Amino acid sequence: MRTLAILATKLSAHILHLFHRGGSLPGTIGLKIDSDILKGLRFEGPIILVTGTNGKTSTANMITDLMSYSGYKVISNRKGDNLRPGIVTTIVTNSTILGKVKANALVLEVDELNIRHILPNIPVSALVVTNFFRDQLDRAMEMERLISTIESVLPNYDGELILNANDPNVVRLSLKAPKAHVTYYGIEENDYSRTSTKEASEGKFCPKCNERLVYDYYQYSHIGKFHCPNCGFASPKADVSLENIDLINQTFTNERVKYKNPYEGMYSMYNAAAVMALAKYYHIDYSYVQKVFESAPQPKGRNEKFNLNNQTCVLNLIKNPTGANEVMKVIEMDPSDKNICIVLNDNDQDGTDVSWIYDTFFEKLMKESTKKIVCSGLRANDMALRLYYGGFKGKILIETDLDAAVKSCMETKIVTYCIATYTALLPTRNAILKGMK
Repeated sequence: MRTLAILATKLSAHILHLFHRGGSLPGTIGLKIDSDILKGLRFEGPIILVTGTNGKTSTANMITDLMSYSGYKVISNRKGDNLRPGIVTTIVTNSTILGKVKANALVLEVDELNIRHILPNIPVSALVVTNFFRDQLDRAMEMERLISTIESVLPNYDGELILNANDPNVVRLSLKAPKAHVTYYGIEENDYSRTSTKEASEGKFCPKCNERLVYDYYQYSHIGKFHCPNCGFASPKADVSLENIDLINQTFTNERVKYKNPYEGMYSMYNAAAVMALAKYYHIDYSYVQKVFESAPQPKGRNEKFNLNNQTCVLNLIKNPTGANEVMKVIEMDPSDKNICIVLNDNDQDGTDVSWIYDTFFEKLMKESTKKIVCSGLRANDMALRLYYGGFKGKILIETDLDAAVKSCMETKIVTYCIATYTALLPTRNAILKGMK
C-alpha cells in the first residue's frame, strides 16, 4: 500500500510537471491511498520545521540556504506549500520508490494547524517557532485553540525547540515539552522599544495562572520582555540575543559582530535571530549566516521594490493586524510624498472575516505626505469606510478595476505603496508590472 501511494504521488507530480503545473494534488492522492505515508519514509540527517503566524516563509528559506551553504543536500518547500498535502508532495517527489528521501537535510515551512499532522509522523530534529498572533479566525480559529493543537503533540517530542523568548505565546510551548531541549532567541531593549503599546496584544495573560502579564518593554504588539507577578512565568534568557538594532540601516550586532538584515522591520530582526539560533544549535559557523543575509532573495510581495522610468513602487502582503502594522511602520518611516493602493479580498485564503482591518493602525498612513489612497479588491468599500472612520482627510478613491487602481497611483510619478491580501497579491504584482511598461 505504501509503495503504491509513493508511486501514485510521484507519477501524478510528473504528469503535472509535463503540463507546467505544480501544487499539492500529488500529496492529496498519496494520502488518500495511505494516510500514514510519511511514517514509511526513511530519512537521513536533520529535519527542521518552521512554523508561526508571521515570518515563517522568510525564516524557512534562510535556514534552507544556511544548511545548503554549510554542506548539506537540502529538500525544502520553498514555494510555500505548507499544508499536509503540499508537504507530502515535497518529500515524496524527492524520495525513491522504496521511500528513501534523497537528501541529508529537510527544511519545511509548516502551517500552524498542520504541525499536529507532521511532527508525530517524521523524526523531527528541530522545531523553530517565530510568533503567534490572531490570524484568519474563520480558518485558524482563536489563537488559544490553535496553540493548543501544537501543544497536544509536544509531550513526546524529544528534539530541539527553537523559540522566540519575547513572545509569551511561544515560550509557553516549552511547558508542554518536558523531553525537548530549548534554545531561545530574542532582541535586547533598544531605541525602538516602548514601555507601553496601543497595538493589538494577544499575549496579555499568563498561560500558567491567567494573571495579567507585566512588560518591562515592548518591541511590537505583545512581543517584548515580560513576567508574571503571580507565578514567575517570564521571558527566559535568550541564547541568541540581538543588540544595537538600527531599523534605518537594517543592522544589528550579536556577540559584538555587526550584521545587516536582508529584510526591513523589527519583525524581520526576529527572523534573523531565529536563523542564528538554529546555526548555534547545529554548530554552524556564523560566516555562513553572513552569507545567507548577503544573498537572501526578496520574497515576492514582501517589501518588493519595482523601479522603472523614474517610477518606484513597493508591494507588501498583509494578512493580519500585527503583520499589517509592521508594514505601516515601514511606510511611515518614508517621509516623501506617496500614493497608496490597498487591495482587500475576502476569499478563503485571505480569511472571510475582514474585521481585522479595524485592529490595524492605518492611521500611520494618514499624513500630509500621503496624497491619495486608492481602495480596490472585493472589499474595497469596507476598506474605504475604514479609512474614512480613521479620519483620513486626503483623497480616498474606490476603483474596482485593479489595473486602473494601480495605474492611478503611479501616474503622478511619486512613490507608490501597494498593500494586498493573499489572493490579491499576485494580481496586484501583475498590475504593477503592467503599469510600468
